[in-house]
Amino acid sequence: MRVTIVDACVRPGRGGGSPTAVVVDDGTLTDDERQRVPARYGTSHAAFIGPELGGSHPVRFFTTDGELAGCGHGTIAAQAVRLAEGGPPEARQRTGGRTFDTRTARRPDGIEVWFDQGIIAVRPATPDDCEAVLAAVGIGAAQLHPYVRIVVASPGTPRLLVPVADRDMLAALIPDFAALGSATRERRLLGCFVYVPPDGDRPALARMFAPAIGVDEDVANANSAGCLAAHLLCDRPVEVEQGDCMERPATVFATAHSGPSGVRVWVGGLAAVRGPA
Repeated sequence: MRVTIVDACVRPGRGGGSPTAVVVDDGTLTDDERQRVPARYGTSHAAFIGPELGGSHPVRFFTTDGELAGCGHGTIAAQAVRLAEGGPPEARQRTGGRTFDTRTARRPDGIEVWFDQGIIAVRPATPDDCEAVLAAVGIGAAQLHPYVRIVVASPGTPRLLVPVADRDMLAALIPDFAALGSATRERRLLGCFVYVPPDGDRPALARMFAPAIGVDEDVANANSAGCLAAHLLCDRPVEVEQGDCMERPATVFATAHSGPSGVRVWVGGLAAVRGPA
């Protein structure tokens, strides 16, 4: 098994990023073996790149709890490895029943990857969506942002997007992960993405809690950053900083455009390919 470790969504000039195991998968591994790879290599997620078929490469994602329908920072890691090993700068990836475009380019401090996240569905959150989840995260009404609403956003798997008013408050959160795992599983949510909205030139700051998929806190959740861009629908790219509380500074970029089919999002980040594990 050939494994490459990639720091996905590193912050330009700061390093960090989300360590991700990328495996060139010949199809001989079982899903149980794939599920054991993250723990074996000290990463939260693992990406498995299959042989090209019909003009695209299938890529599957696993945590220690099982397979995911998609993974944004894992896509960035997988496509960075493909370019590093001689793949094309523009490619097609097949994940979770969807085939989409990716773009990669070498930069002085890593490999920049963008991918078409697709159409993002966003709806207002209901009290049932929120109450148990917010209680488990430790967020009361006084901590919520006064102007930005809580929503459920989904690129295929829904998650709760919760705006809070203060960066120090965000940093101080200590969720009850057992309670949060139960609350999100009951509501079929991937997790809870808590953030301080961008303000002028200051980027958004976020933390992603997803114990329901075996990741108490994600260093960089690129798909949730894309969901945030769809929710805010700004006229410029959204920059989302994550990972600071884990001493792994990470940054994700996303653009959102409204069209006849809904809000389409592209997500991007910088990857540092460490090399073979």
